[in-house]
Amino acid sequence: MKRIVASVGLVAVGISGASAYSPGLAGVDASKTWSVSATLRGFYDDNYAYGYSNQQERESFGFNIAPSIQFNLPLEQTYLGLRYLYSGKYFEDRSSDAWDHSHQIDLRFNHAFTERYSLDLENSFVVAQEPELLDNGVPYRTEGDNIRNRARLLGSAQLTRQLGLQLGYNNVYWNYDHDQITRVGGQFQRASLSGLLDRVEHLIISNLRWQALPETTALIGYNLGITRYVGDQQIAWLNPSLSTGPVFSEDRDNISHYIYAGVNHAFLRNASASLKLGATHIDYDNDRVNQDSWIPYVDVSASYGYARGGNVQIGFVHSFYPTDVVAPFGGRITGSQESSTVYGLISHQVTPKLVAIGNIRYQDSTFDGGLYGDQGDQFFSAGINLTYQINRFLSCEAGYNFDRLNSDIPGRSYDRNRVYIGVTATY
Repeated sequence: MKRIVASVGLVAVGISGASAYSPGLAGVDASKTWSVSATLRGFYDDNYAYGYSNQQERESFGFNIAPSIQFNLPLEQTYLGLRYLYSGKYFEDRSSDAWDHSHQIDLRFNHAFTERYSLDLENSFVVAQEPELLDNGVPYRTEGDNIRNRARLLGSAQLTRQLGLQLGYNNVYWNYDHDQITRVGGQFQRASLSGLLDRVEHLIISNLRWQALPETTALIGYNLGITRYVGDQQIAWLNPSLSTGPVFSEDRDNISHYIYAGVNHAFLRNASASLKLGATHIDYDNDRVNQDSWIPYVDVSASYGYARGGNVQIGFVHSFYPTDVVAPFGGRITGSQESSTVYGLISHQVTPKLVAIGNIRYQDSTFDGGLYGDQGDQFFSAGINLTYQINRFLSCEAGYNFDRLNSDIPGRSYDRNRVYIGVTATY
């Protein structure tokens, strides 16, 4: 049975690595039945509202209170985990409604039926304003109780000694608390974020895995993506001067087909890499305002544990994503954006009690169709965090984060600096 539990752990790592920026239950101490913690941070943010070009920037000192509670139920063949995290941020710059509140609930279930068959389920529900939790590509702040729910289900079967099968389903639901259409003189001017980005994303995953060598697994796969926009609003006119017709949220509905092959290889016990190469076909439901297209699909990642307490991860992903830009022009709108993302994370144990974590990310996006077709955004972010373990119950931390967006769209670029210091109590 110990071998079954070990296989469950490997599946868990694979699921959590699917999104480099999504917080969850990965990495938690499952040996404790329950735990509680509370973090108090003081911070300075020089552009918390994501104002552009030094014209709309708002800076603020503040503090953050973040208590959490977590339950773990590890059994012989099953693991069940549940965590709730609340975050309250106070901004001294705001004379009214100075508090931001966010809630996050994470659920994790894993079961190994036998050594050859296992099932893994994750769900993360968030109500927030900060883009770090909403996780929607290029960050921008959105007031209100915005909702993002991400669910993942993966079944793994070892059909023969060398051949394995994975079948999965991902679902993401987005609902923005911003549904006010801007009108000037009674005429449509600008769509709401709800009209542009409220959607349900479905992704069906299937791949075959061949154990070519003890350290090498080859794979071939097909994923089917279905995106349905549910904002139910007008988002643009095809031609404002001629008023040739309105465009609605659902006009950006699409179906995507991912075809890929790849390989996973363990160079050493502490060094591994994964590669997927293929193509994606994007098929829009409304060809009147969008253009179907083929784009490359690339997903490369590597991990190396260079020392005890030291690990580095790097990766590159090329795919397509939704965008808040619609920009009608020439009878078409901006349907999506094609993006290349490079990311890295390093964790280093400086001393037995001091840990340093650094992360970096660069995303180059090109808009597909519309006024800004073949133009785009370049987003860069970096951060460093130092955590000192005072004792088993108490730790302190300090950190810095930097964001920079360069955009070809006028009035969209910004930069943001944040520094913080805090203390965390855990029991």
